[in-house]
Amino acid sequence: MHTAFLNEHQKEMLNLIDEIGKKYIAPFSLEWDEKETFDPKPIKALADADLFGIIIPQEYGGLGWGSFEMCLAVERVSYYCAGVSTTYAASFLGCYPILLFGNKKQKEKYLPEIASGKKLCAFALTEPQAGSDAFAIKTRAEKQGDYYVLNGMKQWITNGGIADIYIVIAMTAPEKGARGATAFIVEKGDPGFSVGKKEKKLGLRASVTTELFFNDCKIPKDRVLAREGMGFIVALKTLDYARCGAGAQALGISQSAIEEALSHATSRIQFGQPVYQFQAVSHTFAEMATKLEAARSLVYKVASYIDSGAKDFSCFSSMAKLFATDVAMWITERAIQMMGGFGYMRDYKVQKFFRDAKCLQIYEGTNEIQKNVIARELLKIYKKN
Repeated sequence: MHTAFLNEHQKEMLNLIDEIGKKYIAPFSLEWDEKETFDPKPIKALADADLFGIIIPQEYGGLGWGSFEMCLAVERVSYYCAGVSTTYAASFLGCYPILLFGNKKQKEKYLPEIASGKKLCAFALTEPQAGSDAFAIKTRAEKQGDYYVLNGMKQWITNGGIADIYIVIAMTAPEKGARGATAFIVEKGDPGFSVGKKEKKLGLRASVTTELFFNDCKIPKDRVLAREGMGFIVALKTLDYARCGAGAQALGISQSAIEEALSHATSRIQFGQPVYQFQAVSHTFAEMATKLEAARSLVYKVASYIDSGAKDFSCFSSMAKLFATDVAMWITERAIQMMGGFGYMRDYKVQKFFRDAKCLQIYEGTNEIQKNVIARELLKIYKKN
C-alpha cells in the first residue's frame, strides 16, 4: 500500500494497526485458522486504539471519519488476518443501520458503546431459504402493546454470540411484500433470543459465524429502526455503505498473498536461479500487482465518493465489491501456483488466503447479485445523462 497521499491521522492509524497486527495477529493467524479459534485479544487491542469509532461522529464518542478511513483500517487488519478483520468489519456493518436510521435516543444509547469497542455488533438478514432472495425471509415480528414479539431464525451471522447488539430484519406485514419488513435492535440477553451452533467454515475461521434463534423474543417498540415497514430499505442502504469494506478486505488479503509468494519466488532456486527470474513467473507477478492496484484504486475512489456526500452510489459500491473480491480470488490462486507444492501445504499462509478470499465473493451479496445491481443502476445513470 502506498501511503504518501494519506494525511498524518490516516498514517498514524495504519501505524497503530501495524503494531497490533505484528504483536497480536501475525504470530497466531495460522493457529487460529487450524483450530477455528476466535481470540478476543486483537479485537480488544483495536478497541483500545479507538479504531471501532472510525465512522461514528465525535458527538457519540467516535473519531468522525468516513468510509475511506474505514476501508484503510479494514484493509490493513485483513493484511494480517482476514478472520480478525471479518469480526472487526462486521461490527461496522451492524453499526451502519443505527448510524443511518437511528433516532437521537438510539444513537446516544448505542453508538458510544460501539465506538469504544466495548460492544460488538452483528447484522442479521440471511435465513436458510433467504440468501440472495432477501425478500423471502420468514422471521416474523408481531406487535403486542409496547413490544414486538419475534419468532424465527437467522443463519450464517458473523459475530453471532460474541456481539452484544444485533440488527435483525423481520417481517411485520408479510402481505405487503418488500414494504412489510422492519429492522429491530436486539440485545444480547433479550428473553427468547438464543445463539445456535458455531459453523465450520472453509475460511475466515478466526471469526465466529452462527445461527440465531428467536422464540417469542420480546423487543420494546422503541428499538425499531426508522419505522415499521422500512426494514428492507435499512438493509439495502446499509449494504451499500458496507460493501466497500468487503472490497477492502480483498485488498489486504491480496497484498499478503503477493508478498508471501514473492518472498518464495525470489529465494527458491530451480535450474540454478531464483524462480522469479523465469519470465512466466515474473509476468504473473506483474499481472497480480497491476490488478491489485486497479482494485485498490476503485475501492478508494468509491469510498471517497461516499464520503463526499453522494446519495446514489449503489452501482459503484457493488463495482468495488465485485471487482476487488474477484481479483483477490485470482491473486490468491496464482500465489499458490507460484509457490508450487509449498503453496498447497497448510504450513504456509497462501492456502489460507485462498480460502479466506472465497467467502468475500459470497457474503454481503454474492458477486452475481452485485452484477444485477450494477446492471439495474446503470440504466438509471445513463437515463439521467
